[in-house]
Amino acid sequence: EECLQRLQNRIDIAYDSSIPEHQEALRALWNAAFPEEELRGLISEQWKEMGWQGKDPSTDFRGGGFISLENLLFFATNFPKSFKDLLWKLEGDRSVWEYPFAVAGVNITFMLIQMLDLEAVFNPTLPFISKLAVKIENHDSAFLPLIENESAFDLLYCITFKLMDHQWLAMRASYMDFNTVMKATRRQLERELLLEDITRLEDLPSYSLLTR
Repeated sequence: EECLQRLQNRIDIAYDSSIPEHQEALRALWNAAFPEEELRGLISEQWKEMGWQGKDPSTDFRGGGFISLENLLFFATNFPKSFKDLLWKLEGDRSVWEYPFAVAGVNITFMLIQMLDLEAVFNPTLPFISKLAVKIENHDSAFLPLIENESAFDLLYCITFKLMDHQWLAMRASYMDFNTVMKATRRQLERELLLEDITRLEDLPSYSLLTR
């Protein structure tokens, strides 16, 4: 219950460029992505190299909030190889028009929040409060006890990002297909969450796509 409450509290935090902690997280993300290139400023044309829409990443966080930055930083820190593979599009036969890495990351955060219905009002009287609700179209809601620790959502994010890229390559997608790929990713993730004997995120088939 406490983990779910803290996760929902995280979701409520908007990115604020005036907060030192948020500034430091953004710098840490840059250093993880480009350790050999000095960042000239939190507003810089350099950010486009990571796949932000403009020179100020804060404008892209509106859809995902501060947690979307935390998700990216968790990915870079805990699965650096997969993070770099996706950032630099190192795997597979790629389209000429690729998806922008950072913006895709914010979209994944937003998609997971919606899929897991995490913006629902917290109600400690509900019997399933210690579980994540997976809303699946045309199916009854399924519930999984996935909140084992503070980083469960962040880990699910990493799995989903890698799964999205896997779907992208399988569908031979280009930039205009991004929304279609995201929908396919969500459907596949929902199917995996419904599999029997899934008691932790590491049991999901797509977890095997991640490399450290």
